[in-house]
Amino acid sequence: MAAPASAAGFGGMTSDNAKGLALAVSSSAFIGASFIVKKLGLKRAADSGVRAGYGGYSYLVEPLWWIGMISMIVGEIANFAAYAFAPAILVTPLGALSIIISAALAHSILQEKLHTFGILGCALCVVGSITIALHAPPERDIDSVREVWDLATEPAFLSYAAIVVAAALVLIYFVVPHHGQTNIMVYIGVCSLLGSLTVMSVKALGIALKLTFSGVNQLFYPQTWAFALIVATCVSTQINYLNKALDTFNTAVVSPIYYVMFTSLTIIASVIMFKDWDRQNPTQIVTEMCGFVTILSGTFLLHKTKDMNDSTGPTLSTQRPKHASQNAYAIEILPLKCQDSVDEETLPLSLPKAENHYLMEELPLRYKDLNIS
Repeated sequence: MAAPASAAGFGGMTSDNAKGLALAVSSSAFIGASFIVKKLGLKRAADSGVRAGYGGYSYLVEPLWWIGMISMIVGEIANFAAYAFAPAILVTPLGALSIIISAALAHSILQEKLHTFGILGCALCVVGSITIALHAPPERDIDSVREVWDLATEPAFLSYAAIVVAAALVLIYFVVPHHGQTNIMVYIGVCSLLGSLTVMSVKALGIALKLTFSGVNQLFYPQTWAFALIVATCVSTQINYLNKALDTFNTAVVSPIYYVMFTSLTIIASVIMFKDWDRQNPTQIVTEMCGFVTILSGTFLLHKTKDMNDSTGPTLSTQRPKHASQNAYAIEILPLKCQDSVDEETLPLSLPKAENHYLMEELPLRYKDLNIS
C-alpha cells in the first residue's frame, strides 16, 4: 500500500489531495490573470490588424498577448499536475477562483463593470463549486495508463466522446459562421465540449508521468502518446475559439460562463469514464447536484445583469463609430459585446445629424420606443 498517497494531512485531507489543492489554486491565479493580459494584447493587436473575432491573427506578433499566453500555460501546467494527485471532480471546480481574479482585474484594468448582482453570481458559482468539492468521491486507484485507456474505450465513454466531437464539429462548421459574433454560447460551447475530453486525456498523461517519475515507465505504451495527441488537438482548438470569445464579448462574462460549462461537462465526463458516483451514496450525489444548481443560478444572474449598472439599470452603449462626426448620434445595441468592438457592421441603429428640428422632436419618441428611461 502506498502510504504517502493515503496519509491524512490537515483536516483529514490526504497528502496527494493537499498537493492537488495547492496546485489547483495556483493554477487559477495564473489563468485568471492571463484572461486580462491576453485581452489587452488582443485590443492592441486589433489596432494594427484584423480582429481575432473576425478571423485575424495579428495578435501572434503582440508581446502582451504572449505574456498572457505564458501565464495561461504556467497555470495549465499547474492544473495538469493537480490532476495527477487529485480527482477531476475535486480539481476542476476549484477553477472558480479564476473567475474572481478575472472579474476583479477586468473591473479595475479593462473597466468592464459588473453589476452588484453579477458579483453575487460569481459568489454563487464559487459556493456551488465548494459544495461539489467537499462532497467529491475518493480518487480511483490506477496503476497504469493502460487502465485509463480501458476505461476510455468502454462503450459508455466512447458514446459520450462521439457526441461531444459531433456537437463541436456542428458548432464549428455550421453555427460559428452565422452566430459566433452574436451568441456567447457558441465559442464557449466549442471550448467546453473539447475541454471535457482534454481533461480526461490530461488525467491519463498526469498518471503516466507520475508513475514514470516513481520508477514505473509509462512512456513506452502507445496509449500514452495517443492521449498526448488528443490533448494537443483539443487544446489548440480551445485556444483559437477562446481568443475569439475574449475578443468579441465581455471578459467578466466569458470567464464565468466558460468555467460553468467546462466544469459541468468535465464532471459528467469523469462520472462516465471513472464511474465516480459508483463510490458515493445518494446523499452525496444529491448534494453535488445542489452544487450544480447553485452554479447555474450564478450564471443566470450574470446573464440577466450583463447590460446593467448599479445606478441606472439596463443601458445601451452609445459609443459612436469612427466615421461619425461630432454632432452626429449613434446608438449601439450589443448585448455582451465588448465596448471596443464597434464598427459599421455592428451598429443596427444610426441616427443622422440632429440639426433638423423634426428629428429632434422625434428623438425622444425613438428613445421611448426603446424603453430607455
